[in-house]
Amino acid sequence: MATERKKILLRLDPVVHDALARWAADDLRSTNAQIEFLLRRALADAGRLPGNVGQMRRPGRPPKEET
Repeated sequence: MATERKKILLRLDPVVHDALARWAADDLRSTNAQIEFLLRRALADAGRLPGNVGQMRRPGRPPKEET
């Protein structure tokens, strides 16, 4: 069962946002996906990532669903 993704408002320094957007583009991710990737990595490094967390979608376009 798919769960709805949480939405948050995040305020960033414009220089930080620009650097993050460039990094995301280099990794073929959206800025939003890059933020989630970095947060997940930080949580894992700190030993705080829950074991039941869903997988991140791979970079790029999602595969076409067959109907």
